[in-house]
Amino acid sequence: MKGPSVVVIGSGPSGFYTAESISKKLNSNIDIIDRLPTPFGLIRGGVAPDHQTTKKITAIYSKIAKKEQVNFFGNIEIGKDISIDEIRKIYDVVVLAIGSELDNKLEIKGSNLKGVYGSAEFVGWYNGHPDYVSLEPDLNTENVVVVGNGNVAIDIVRVLSKTSEEMINSDIPEYALNSINKSPIKNLYMVGRRGPIEAKFTNVELREMGNLKNCLPIVNLDLPSKVVGNYSERDQRLIEKNLETLKSFSLIEKNNKEKKLNFNFFQKPIEIIGNERVESVNFETTKLEGTKLKSTGEINNINCGLIISAIGYKPKEVPGIKISNGVVKNNNGKIDKGFYAAGWIRRGPTGVIGTNKADGELVADLISKDFKDQNKDGRKSLIELIKSKNLKSTSFENWEKIDSYEKKNAVEPAPRKKILTIKEMLNLCNI
Repeated sequence: MKGPSVVVIGSGPSGFYTAESISKKLNSNIDIIDRLPTPFGLIRGGVAPDHQTTKKITAIYSKIAKKEQVNFFGNIEIGKDISIDEIRKIYDVVVLAIGSELDNKLEIKGSNLKGVYGSAEFVGWYNGHPDYVSLEPDLNTENVVVVGNGNVAIDIVRVLSKTSEEMINSDIPEYALNSINKSPIKNLYMVGRRGPIEAKFTNVELREMGNLKNCLPIVNLDLPSKVVGNYSERDQRLIEKNLETLKSFSLIEKNNKEKKLNFNFFQKPIEIIGNERVESVNFETTKLEGTKLKSTGEINNINCGLIISAIGYKPKEVPGIKISNGVVKNNNGKIDKGFYAAGWIRRGPTGVIGTNKADGELVADLISKDFKDQNKDGRKSLIELIKSKNLKSTSFENWEKIDSYEKKNAVEPAPRKKILTIKEMLNLCNI
């Protein structure tokens, strides 16, 4: 008996884990749709270019994509090319896995000045994401401020402080590498409103900052000797590791390092100053009373020509979808009959790549309880709809062509040379 026809909107980790879980539970055709011609979402466009080991997870997703019952349709934007209503009419099951691809903005005076960027656009720029290749941030400054205390903030300061030799095994586009190498950046400031105990970065990422050839990490704070607070055993251990790593930075040989990374804790951005472009930023010193963050009234100023905020993400607005507080309105993964959500759009932008696996299993369980067999022909109707609207969609075979081309054109030891525009991708696939 044929299972329900399924479409997954979004081909990042949550989309692929959902497709995998459904394929194991149901005898269903599963279609994965993405607005880009390429699959893998944040793995391709968000994971730092020097973290190639993390990107290897795509080998697992490729196996899922090649299952007989799974089909990939790239270069189709749901909500624009095809409406949510249209897609729901032709499939028994629709799973929303679109993630959170836009930046939370710094809501302070001066945040619209030139030289202020969100992490999604800045990371997209140095990752060769088609949406951001023409961003052209001006890196002609000695001082850079990155607001945020998580792994994304660490990625940004690491990429900006590595030498070209350290980036040799990455897939950073040439334009970004050249721009970073030519820049006079000397001082990077990673600034967080709370302290080192509350910081969200993981220890592996933090430790990397102590091994940079040309950048010295400096902690501008007397670090606590012990962790005080109501933490689980695991969290306590992770915080202690981070504190140990931060303390170890003071032992690093200081000679011959041209760049400095300043960890500034307990600093809240309150105003960005400049005429047309950013010239400096004011921070207010904060303190913690219990779990409450309090202002002290003490103001500090950092001169800088570039500010990147890494303070979280929110989803794109999609016509026909109710989004509030950064998630789609859902009940533990169910939006409506035949309509489900997985990943960041379901629960907000938290966790690591593997966290999405549980979401996929949850949705597959819900679907297998709600549906037994197929009522709508899904894929057949989607192909007809794409034809009738004269849309150009890419297949997984097309992606393999792009993938192979990028790998072939790389200069060793870089793993690939990314194609940077959608037009070039479609031309390569003769679409």
